[in-house]
Amino acid sequence: MNVDNFFRTLDSYFANQEIDKVDPFLVSSLAQAKEEEDYGAYISICNEMIGFYRSISAFEKAYVAAEDVLLLMEELQMENTEHFATTLLNAATAYRAAGDYEVALRYYRQALQIYNGILPPQDYRYAGLYNNMSILLEKMEENEEAISYANKALAIIENLEGGEMETATTLTNLALLYFKISQPEKAKELLERALALFEKNGENTDAHYSGALAGVAEAWYRMQDYEKALTYYEKALDEVKVHFGENMSYAVLCENCAAVCEKLEDEEKRQFYLGRAAEVQQAIHKNIS
Repeated sequence: MNVDNFFRTLDSYFANQEIDKVDPFLVSSLAQAKEEEDYGAYISICNEMIGFYRSISAFEKAYVAAEDVLLLMEELQMENTEHFATTLLNAATAYRAAGDYEVALRYYRQALQIYNGILPPQDYRYAGLYNNMSILLEKMEENEEAISYANKALAIIENLEGGEMETATTLTNLALLYFKISQPEKAKELLERALALFEKNGENTDAHYSGALAGVAEAWYRMQDYEKALTYYEKALDEVKVHFGENMSYAVLCENCAAVCEKLEDEEKRQFYLGRAAEVQQAIHKNIS
């Protein structure tokens, strides 16, 4: 099959916000690749499936795609390749999003082992892996190790041309970690650097920007500036909806907005966001079941 045409069509669905067309397109394309025994295309499509299903909180579908493609790659003796490491990263991130942290960490560590065997120490691909491991370890309350990996990522990203947004995101994640270990002054310093980079880049956003906005919102919340926290959470909501639709992350952000509104003593708005969170969660569960 023509993989370039596959990606052009897939990209057009995302660009035109035709999210409802993505799932059936992925399924039919995978069936075609299987019928034609086009293993390269099959691997690429499965990786797209993992990321897409994760983004819409269809985690069981993401698991099936991940285990399917990893098994195929093992049969093709690709265990020590960059492609296998990339698939491990995608799978790990799906498991992390679903709350299965032990499996996610095992996959991240396996990917790191592969990278150590094939990449130079300052390769930019390490930065993405380190950042993902940091996020996971923070969720596992391994905060010191999370800080260590975030700093490793930052050391690489800061030297990349055009890496301002990634640098800002990493700085934000670091700030939240320093809040967690009761170092607010260090956290504020990092947050100021991150905000300066966000403002410099203006509206030049991508699909990852929503996470960065949510991180900034949480930082303002921890600093008890609830007006700014709500502003950034609402910006994050808009970004998630544009890139992924009303998924589980959207529902969580609505709950976060409700928590901020409670601090602001805005009961009407709090109830609105709680209602939106409930509606989105019900819709997701209905689609999964």
